[in-house]
Amino acid sequence: MATRARNGSARPRGGLDEAAPEPADRPAAAKSPARQAPRRKQGQGSQTRSGPKKKSNRKPSGKPGTGKGRTAQGRSAGRRPAQGPPPRDPVVILVSWTGKMIAAAWMLVAGAVGFAARAVGRGARDLDPHHRRDGVGLLTLGLAIVLGASLWGRMGNAAGGAIRTAAVDGFGSLSWILPVLVVLLAWRFLRHPDRNSETVRAAIGWTALLLGVLGIIHIAKGAPRPADGAQAIHLAGGYLGYAVSGPLAAALTPWVAAPLLALLAAFGLLVISGTPLHRLPERFAEVREMFGGKPRARDDDGLQVDEGYEAGSGSTVRRARGQIARQIRLRPAIEAGDHTKPYDTPLLEQDKKRGRPRPDGGDGLIEALGFGAQEEPAAPMPHEPEPVPEPAIAVPKPSAPLRNPEQLTLTSGDAIAYTLPPTALLRPGTAPKQRTRANDIVVAALSEVLEQFQVDAQVTGFSRGPTVTRYEIELGQAVKVERVTALSKNISYAVKSADVRIISPIPGRSAIGVEIPNADKEVVSLGDVLKSQTALSDHHPMVVGLGKDVEGRVMVANLAKMPHVLIAGATGAGKSVCLNGLITSVLTRATPDEVRMILVDPKRVELTIYEGIPHLITPIITSPKKAAEALDWVVGEMDRRYDDLSASGFRHVDDFNKAVRAGQLKPPPGSERVYLPYPYLLVIVDELSDLMMVAPRDVEDAVVRITQLARAAGIHLVLATQRPSVDVVTGLIKANVPSRLAFATSSLTDSRVILDQPGAEKLVGQGDALFLPMGASKPIRLQNAFVSEKEIRDIVAHCKKQAEPDYREDVAVAPEKNRDIDSEIGDDLELLIRAAEQIITTQFGSTSMLQRKLRVGFAKAGRLMDLLESRDIVGPSEGSKARDVLVRPEDLEETLDSLRGG
Repeated sequence: MATRARNGSARPRGGLDEAAPEPADRPAAAKSPARQAPRRKQGQGSQTRSGPKKKSNRKPSGKPGTGKGRTAQGRSAGRRPAQGPPPRDPVVILVSWTGKMIAAAWMLVAGAVGFAARAVGRGARDLDPHHRRDGVGLLTLGLAIVLGASLWGRMGNAAGGAIRTAAVDGFGSLSWILPVLVVLLAWRFLRHPDRNSETVRAAIGWTALLLGVLGIIHIAKGAPRPADGAQAIHLAGGYLGYAVSGPLAAALTPWVAAPLLALLAAFGLLVISGTPLHRLPERFAEVREMFGGKPRARDDDGLQVDEGYEAGSGSTVRRARGQIARQIRLRPAIEAGDHTKPYDTPLLEQDKKRGRPRPDGGDGLIEALGFGAQEEPAAPMPHEPEPVPEPAIAVPKPSAPLRNPEQLTLTSGDAIAYTLPPTALLRPGTAPKQRTRANDIVVAALSEVLEQFQVDAQVTGFSRGPTVTRYEIELGQAVKVERVTALSKNISYAVKSADVRIISPIPGRSAIGVEIPNADKEVVSLGDVLKSQTALSDHHPMVVGLGKDVEGRVMVANLAKMPHVLIAGATGAGKSVCLNGLITSVLTRATPDEVRMILVDPKRVELTIYEGIPHLITPIITSPKKAAEALDWVVGEMDRRYDDLSASGFRHVDDFNKAVRAGQLKPPPGSERVYLPYPYLLVIVDELSDLMMVAPRDVEDAVVRITQLARAAGIHLVLATQRPSVDVVTGLIKANVPSRLAFATSSLTDSRVILDQPGAEKLVGQGDALFLPMGASKPIRLQNAFVSEKEIRDIVAHCKKQAEPDYREDVAVAPEKNRDIDSEIGDDLELLIRAAEQIITTQFGSTSMLQRKLRVGFAKAGRLMDLLESRDIVGPSEGSKARDVLVRPEDLEETLDSLRGG
C-alpha cells in the first residue's frame, strides 16, 4: 500500500523488513484497526519512487490490518478465496440441473403470463376511459358480492369457507362489515370516477380507522391471546386487533392503550373526511345542516350574513321558513330588468349552496367522503310562473320543464316548434384531477427555493386547473412581497418551466399566487361547461361557455352583459376555437326568434361551416367592403330600435319584448304597424385587421357607434384579430369595448394593447387565455373550452333540420350617400381624375406634389385635395405631413369610374 510524501509522489509504506511474518505466539487481541495505528514520525522509513531504496531503521510493528505493517500473510488473507473444483458427485449434479430446469420453466411461464397480461393491458387501453372506470367499479362490486355470500350467506364450498375463515381470523367480530365497506368503495368508483386519485388517501384513512376500532374492541373483550384459543380471538378484534393492541396493552397497560387507539381511529376519520383540525367546527355545522339545522348564510368573502337584519333598525326580522327560497323559485327564466342590478358582472356565479372551492383544495363533508352529488347537470326545479296579463293575441303557453336535463326549456311561446339541439351531441372532456405527483414535486421545489434564499414564507396550498396550477405562498411577519416576486427567474429554473406567472396578491386572499403550467394537462370540453349547474341555472339565450379557471371552476358568461368583447392573440393560440365555442353555445341555447347573427369571415374558411343555419340574418360575409356595408346596416337597425324604444317609453329591449309578448304594447290608432319582439343581434367579426386595412374610417366609425350605443338595443359585437396593434385596435375601439379576452401573444406590447397590462405574453397557448370582464381590475386566467369540428357539424345539421334561414335583403345593400358631385367639381373633373390617379398610384398625398405634377397654383391644388378628401380618397390634413391615402392601387379603376359617373 502506498502513501504520499511531502512532494506529492507516491511511496511504499514501511521497509522491506515489514514483510516479516508475524510471530505465532502474538495474541489475537493485540490486533487493532488501521485507524488506531500510531502516526508515523516524520522522516521514518520514507522512500520515494524516484529516490534509491533505503532500509528503514524502524522495527516492524507486525500488526496486520494497519496501514504500516501489512504483511504478506495479511495481504493474502484479504484476498477472496479461490473457488474449489466443481462437484463430481452425481447426486449433486442431478439436483443442480433439476433446480436450473425448474428455474427456466418458471421464467418461461412467467414470461408467457406477463406477455398475456401486457396484451390484455394494451387491449384495455383501447377501451373508452369511462368503460375502464366502470370495469374497476364492477370488479369491486363483484368482490363485495363474494364477501357477502361467504360471510352472510354461509357459502358452503371450500372457497367460501376459506374466505370466511380468513376474514374472521383477521377482523374478528367486525368481519361482517367488510362487504358493506367494499360496496361503498364500488359505489365511489362507479359514481365518482373523477375522484379515483383520492383512493390512496381514503385507503390510509380507512386503514387507520379499522385498526383503531379493532384494537379498542380487542381490549374491550379482555385482550385475549392466541393461547386462549381461536374462538376467543374471533369474538374479539381478530389477529389484527391483537397485533395492534397486544403490544400496547402489554407495554403501557390497557388504560393507556385504549386512548391511543382512539386517537388512531380519530385520525383515520379525519383523513377519510378530508378535515383538518381547524375545520372541525365547520364540519359540525355541515352535519347540523344535513339533519335539518338552519344553514349559515355567507357572502362572497366568506363572512357570515344575517339575512333577517333590517338596516337602520338594529333588529332581526323573523321570516317564515322557506320564504327566501320561494322568492328565488318564483323568478322567471328571463326576467326583464336584469340589466339594472347593482354590482352586476358578465360572469355567472356558481350555486352558493355548493360553496366556493377552498384554497387548500378541500370539499364539503359529503364530497370529501366521496358519496356526494356528482357534478352532473340536474334538471331545474319546476316553478310557478309569475301572474302576467293575458295577451291580446292567443299565444300557446310554454310547456312544462322537461325532466331530461339535456334539453333546455324554451321561454318564448312563439318558438315551441323549434327544438334546441341536445347537449348530448357535445362530448365530455377528461376527468379533472385534484392532485398529482407533479404537484407535490413543484411544491417541494418552491419550498426549497424559499429556503435557499432565506425567505420567511411557505407554500400553504394549491388550486389545480386544467392547464395551470396556482400555488399559494403566504408570507411571514414583516416580509416584503417583493422578496418573492423578485425570485421569478429562480422559480422558473427550479420548476423547469419558462411560463411562470406570479400574482401578488391573489384577489380576495392574503397570499401570493404562482401559476405554473401542468405537466399533465386536461381537456376542457364545451359539453361539460354547458351541462354544468351554473349554465343550466340561467336560461338567458346569450349565455355562452368559456371554459374553466385555474381553480377548476366552470366559467360561463352572458354576452348581453359584457356587452361587447375583443378577442385577440397570436396565430394558433385558440381564437378560432373560442369563436366556435361562442357560436355553438348560442346555437344550443337560443332559437332563431331569440338570437340572430351576422358572421363576417374575411378568411373565407373559418366560419363557412355555419352556412345555412336559421340564426343567420344574411349569408356569411367574406368581402371586407360588404362587411363595412353590413356594419352600416347594423347602425341603421340600432337607430330603428331606439326609435321604437323611445316611442314606447322603454329603456331596454328586454322590457320592450316583455311588453310585446304580454300584449301591453299596441300601435297608435290608424297605424298598420304590428309590434314584434326584437331578437338579440350578435355580430361576430373573425378578422378585424383585414377590415381596417380596406376601409379603416368606415369600419371604425361603425364599430364605435355600435359599441357606444347598441347595448340597450340588444345588439352586441364580438371582434377577433390576430394582429393586436394600435392601428387595428384603435383607442376609440378599446374605449368602447369593455370586455377583453386575450390569448397567448408574441410580445409584451400586444398584451398591453389588449388588456392594458402585461400577462398575455406568458400564456402557454392552446386555449390558455386571460379574461378581463367589464368592471374587473385584474384578468381571470382560464382554459378555453374545446369543441371539435364533428360536434359543430352535428349541431349545425340539427339546426338546419328545424328551420330554414330567413335572410334580410337590405343588409348587403350599400346605403345611399347623397353628394352633389357635379356642382362641387364643376369644370375641374379632368384635373380631379388626374390628381386622383397620381395620388393613388404613388400612394403619396401632398398638395405641393399636385402643384408640380399638374402645373397648377396652390389654391387649385388645395381645392383638388379637399375634393379628394370628401370622396374618401385621402385622409384629413395633418399639418405639414403628407395626407394618408385611403384607396389601394388595385382599386384605382373603380375609384375613377365613381368620379366620372358621380
